[in-house]
Amino acid sequence: MKAVVYNEYAPDDNYAKILKVQDIDEPKPKPDEVIFTNKASALNYNDIWGMRGVPVAVPLPHVSGSDVSGEVIAVGEDVQNFKVGDRVVSHSNLACRVCKACTDGREFDCTRRQVWGFQTGPLWGAYSEQIHLPEVNVSKIPDSVSFEDAAAASMTLLTSWHMLVGRAKITPGQTVLVMGGGSGVGSFAIQIAKLYNCDVIATASPDKLDKCKELGADYAVDHRKDDWQKEVFKISKELAKTKGEAPGIDIAFDHIGQTHFNKQLTLLKYGATLVSCGATTGYDAQIDLRHIFFKGINVLGSTQGTKAELDQGLYWMGQGKLKSIVDSVYTFEQAAEAHTKMLEGKFFGKILMKPEGA
Repeated sequence: MKAVVYNEYAPDDNYAKILKVQDIDEPKPKPDEVIFTNKASALNYNDIWGMRGVPVAVPLPHVSGSDVSGEVIAVGEDVQNFKVGDRVVSHSNLACRVCKACTDGREFDCTRRQVWGFQTGPLWGAYSEQIHLPEVNVSKIPDSVSFEDAAAASMTLLTSWHMLVGRAKITPGQTVLVMGGGSGVGSFAIQIAKLYNCDVIATASPDKLDKCKELGADYAVDHRKDDWQKEVFKISKELAKTKGEAPGIDIAFDHIGQTHFNKQLTLLKYGATLVSCGATTGYDAQIDLRHIFFKGINVLGSTQGTKAELDQGLYWMGQGKLKSIVDSVYTFEQAAEAHTKMLEGKFFGKILMKPEGA
């Protein structure tokens, strides 16, 4: 079968040099595994980290990709909940399932956890014509959700749901700041916050502000301005008048990191929460600790989530309450072009790749 393979790293981000469509062996199901076709797969920033070989020296030769949807074509003898013909999507959090964290329902805290398609291999990721995963890492897709939308949702919907619902414990009526609302996780965060009837202030680059509002954001602010936080606080003051509350943000949803972290802390109310799943602009943020201890702020880390949380998000997609935003679709042969587009940030939502004929 065909797959997008690289045999060396590209620290200079020269993807065209390393990404090749090659033939690899078709998978045969282990007793607990499901095999399904690739109808659509989605790009994530960890694909770029993998190709750079930093911060993780991923196994080589490598097939990247953590999000993929398709149709089941074979199941192992111990598989109980899936059959040939089922429409499914990957859950990329590979946990041990037997440690204290896993058996406590915190598979995202498993010390042996791996992100499938990023840390796994060699030659085990989403960008291949057929996929094999343990049954516990596969979810069924609601009939009303397309393969493309399911692939675009797999990791980003899971991450956003876990951040806001699982970690930040979002409640109706809160004021929520979504940093980077034009990203995959940001676009779902806007929708989840509106599902909870919250007031949403999204930030994005100027060309994405209107699209954030179309997704449901009540306000959209250009976070490339040096004083973007002043505009956000001004909005929060107006919202506070209608609620009879103190101005400020109840939940800050962050994956931008270094360049914007401390300014988010200045915006938070007493007892408010900042939840972070990443650091796109860097990890070495300068923090004024007074904002944390004096205001009793909660700073929470968040990585992926549980399969149950993915299923919850997919349920709401099936009800038409959440939707994926697909920016563009490429073939495997266009993998270098697709990843370059992601690196440059000139997209809104998710970038997909498909095998020829999918």
